[in-house]
Amino acid sequence: MTAKSPAGATSRKAQAARTETALKDAARKVFAEKGFLNAKISDISAAAGRASGSFYNHFPSKESILEALLTDWISEAGRSLAGHGDSHDLSDPEHLRWHVAVVWHMYKEHRPEIRALQEAAIVNEDFARRLAELQLAETRVLREHLHDMERNGVALPGAVDLVAAAMMALLNEFSRGWLITDAAPAGRVPDDDEAIDTLTAFVLHGIAGADKA
Repeated sequence: MTAKSPAGATSRKAQAARTETALKDAARKVFAEKGFLNAKISDISAAAGRASGSFYNHFPSKESILEALLTDWISEAGRSLAGHGDSHDLSDPEHLRWHVAVVWHMYKEHRPEIRALQEAAIVNEDFARRLAELQLAETRVLREHLHDMERNGVALPGAVDLVAAAMMALLNEFSRGWLITDAAPAGRVPDDDEAIDTLTAFVLHGIAGADKA
């Protein structure tokens, strides 16, 4: 029996990685155009330039490729949130603005996954739980920062977990309104800096102004 060539095995592994990436990119495109519920595996395969059978070599279902996209997104978000040094003071406008910008750009850059997850959560209990877990996880860094602020004598407007949840709900809903639903709640679409600056000022008043209420 002839031993397998290491070079050949490496080539096949690289080809498999390229196919998986192409399928993920295609899924994002199809989810953006059709939504999760209307997307078909044949749509994703065609957009990737692959046969439908190739899809099943990498993902057992439409749900599994969405889960893979979510895993990639969470990893990227974790790296982004860990990249702002040691400052934990959300009453510092510059630091708060950085956090706000991360959320805004996350919605802007990962619109297909976020929209697909919201649709999937309507009909799939596993994705509904996944969405709830993500929403709680989103507040983890905020809770850590708020705890540090409280220990340093900052008077918050309420309990840390509730303040973090209120902040994230505001950031999520504001971002979702323009970047996910295309609703343009104010009748126009703000540019990135205007949206981020407005959110920052609004949240900052709720935090830093708590002891003045």
